[in-house]
Amino acid sequence: MGKNDFLTPKAIANRIKSKGLQKLRWYCQLCQKQCRDENGFKCHQTSEGHRRQMELFGMNANRVVEGYSEEFEREFMDHLKRAHPFSRILAKNVYNEYITDRHHVHMNSTRWLTLTEFVKYLGKTGQCKVEETEKGWYITLIHKDPQTQLADDRRNKRSEMEREEEERHMAALHEQIERAKRARLEKGEPLSEEEEDEGAHELQRDEDEAPITISLTAPGPAAAAGAAGGGGSGPSVPAPGLARVAARPGPVAAAAAASVFGDDDDGEPGGPGGRGAGGPGGKRSKLDELMQSELRAKSNAAASASGAKRLDYWLAPGIVVKVMAKELREAGLYKQKGVVERVVDRYVGEVSMLEDGAVVRVDQAQLETVIPSPGGAVLVLNGAHRGCRGTLVSIDTAKYQAEVKLSDGPSRGKEVWLEYEDVSKLDGAATGGKRGQ
Repeated sequence: MGKNDFLTPKAIANRIKSKGLQKLRWYCQLCQKQCRDENGFKCHQTSEGHRRQMELFGMNANRVVEGYSEEFEREFMDHLKRAHPFSRILAKNVYNEYITDRHHVHMNSTRWLTLTEFVKYLGKTGQCKVEETEKGWYITLIHKDPQTQLADDRRNKRSEMEREEEERHMAALHEQIERAKRARLEKGEPLSEEEEDEGAHELQRDEDEAPITISLTAPGPAAAAGAAGGGGSGPSVPAPGLARVAARPGPVAAAAAASVFGDDDDGEPGGPGGRGAGGPGGKRSKLDELMQSELRAKSNAAASASGAKRLDYWLAPGIVVKVMAKELREAGLYKQKGVVERVVDRYVGEVSMLEDGAVVRVDQAQLETVIPSPGGAVLVLNGAHRGCRGTLVSIDTAKYQAEVKLSDGPSRGKEVWLEYEDVSKLDGAATGGKRGQ
């Protein structure tokens, strides 16, 4: 017999070795070739066929690895369902059974480096119940109800459709804004500074300008004397880019809440404190306007669905609110309480701070309602009982709701549950009491 004959002991030994599993480190998944030692694996790496496969792999490496990972996961779970559908078994035993097939997808070609990572992945995705013990990781197949699986698929599909609808809606809004801008240009109307330059709302200061300062001191004697003839004096907070603060402290009139929701002709929308201001004192960007209109549209839609009469503005004179404008943090007014003295253009309120009497104009988006203690007087700001006064009975902190006993209106004497944002504390001066209680 020849040296390399088929029936020589060496040839028979080679065939026996090639039948079983060999070291994983010397297996090439792309070429599906198993090498017996390190030298053979190095020779394979220098071969022309392996280099061609590596070029294809480099074109889209992530997709190739994901493909091997999906195939490995699918075949592993199929074996688990067939062999151990209801058993609690060691994960390494299942893996050893799976890799008995010589042509299986090897783990070194997937995104999981170890069997432990793969077992943790099965637990996170809810495919198996995973337990870590001294002997190792135990897994138990989780059988999902077909109806539950169908419901989950429908819910995911509905969420995807809602997300796509939201994207289409935002795209339509942007297109509508562009059409309106083009129409104004065709008519010859000049665009605002904000429309011409998106960065117009940003604060810019030249190098030779003095630094911005905030003064909380009381006015001097001359200023006090001049203000005495005008009917009052108080601290002022001049701060460029922040809310405009006027020196007009004083109690809110008792009849201020009577004209709670009437139109206010004072203040121009384009003025410093009008509706066109984005927050206190600054211009509102297009993105802020779009977000506010979206929130108001959703609020009105939810209100109409529930049968309640809801509006997108809720400010009313005489209520106590908390200022949440971060621009006023340096002025010491952030998260401080005040009383709404006057409502400008429905959405902007002149708030008299309870601590120092300073008056600041703040948009309602940067204000929060204040809930008093049980027994305190409140005013309903939105919903079916909008404009009605009442007394706070109790608070449900879990549901963020307050129980109010109405004292006027068609439902007088009735106790109703309202959301926190639909009710706010009435100032003591408006209810005949003492302010700040």
